[in-house]
Amino acid sequence: MYFMTLLKVAFFSLIVNKLRSFLAVLGIIIGVGAVIAMLAIAAGAKAQVLQSISAMGTRLLVVRPGQHGAGGVMVGTQQNLTLEDAEAIRNEVEGVLRVAPVVQGRAQVKYYEKNAAASMLGTSITFFPIRAFELDKGRLFSDAESDNMAHVAIIGPVTATNLMGEENPVGATVKINGLNFQVVGVTKSKGDQGWYNPDDQVVIPYTTAMKQLLGLDYLREVDVQCTEEADLNTVQDGITGVLRRRHRILPEALSDFEIRNQADLINTASEVTRTFTILLGAVAGISLLVGGIGIMNIMLVTVTERTREIGVRKAIGAKERDILRQFLFEAIFMSGLGGLIGVAAGIGAAKTIGQLTLFTTYVQVNSIILAMLFSAMVGIFFGYYPAWRAAKLNPIDALRYE
Repeated sequence: MYFMTLLKVAFFSLIVNKLRSFLAVLGIIIGVGAVIAMLAIAAGAKAQVLQSISAMGTRLLVVRPGQHGAGGVMVGTQQNLTLEDAEAIRNEVEGVLRVAPVVQGRAQVKYYEKNAAASMLGTSITFFPIRAFELDKGRLFSDAESDNMAHVAIIGPVTATNLMGEENPVGATVKINGLNFQVVGVTKSKGDQGWYNPDDQVVIPYTTAMKQLLGLDYLREVDVQCTEEADLNTVQDGITGVLRRRHRILPEALSDFEIRNQADLINTASEVTRTFTILLGAVAGISLLVGGIGIMNIMLVTVTERTREIGVRKAIGAKERDILRQFLFEAIFMSGLGGLIGVAAGIGAAKTIGQLTLFTTYVQVNSIILAMLFSAMVGIFFGYYPAWRAAKLNPIDALRYE
């Protein structure tokens, strides 16, 4: 009953001065809405980054040749990673599930009168599960085709569209740097990752690429997928030991290769996006503080206007805590109402941003809870002083107030 009385008094005090109350609540609405929308953008950015990293493969280690140079100046990549190194990693390191040797170059791909420049990868069939590629059409090339340096190719969907439009590419013959290759498969789209587009590439057996197209005896990289129970750092140490022994590197010398750990990449990306989230949340939180100051200002004006009313309430027996609760509840009521409307506005803004811009947005339940809690804290913090001031008014002075 007492709570309902406070609620009615708070409601009627708001509608008496509609415009002033609306402007005070508007600050909270904007603040809560901004917090939810900004955190949704940050969460979407994090999900997008982690999705791009996951699209590279799962439980992945990438071994690449090191740089060479002198005096701290690196002038090129060493040519020291071989097929034998890839075999040694697969056979000698515990926790390795799959290994794929990779060579890479640019290729001019022709289909009748159409030309397309695409990235060309020479690798084994293990590359596809390691890098999380799935086929949309056709099949993978086989180990036998790799051993026999067969002229077979798997192309990305962008390359297929550029060359053949809507025609089914499987079974077609294309020219790659002047040599005929039969298209045996088309990969599913993974999306452009900025620095690299996996949908615009041609994948052929590594033997064919090394011996007939690129003329290479060394690898660009070795992709290593670890087993589920293996620790990536332990496997990385094992690979380091095997390669240092094979390359006859002295204990005090630096390695002539580098290993990129996907777990480290995910941790780094998570740290960056966490910082981004804190920054956006802090910027949006400032608007909530401004809204709280607006509520304090309105409540101070309200106390002044209702000084005589406070005197009457005290004269008929109201205690200081009753006055304190009444005005504090009014401040919390305003901030709570603004918070609820702000949640709806923030969710709507996040969805609109996701639909009309390139930003991916993801509204999280914890961001809504955080915004509402912060809104309530703002109401309590900025409403307490006006409520305390009203409670401390001398009833005699209040009754004399004009």
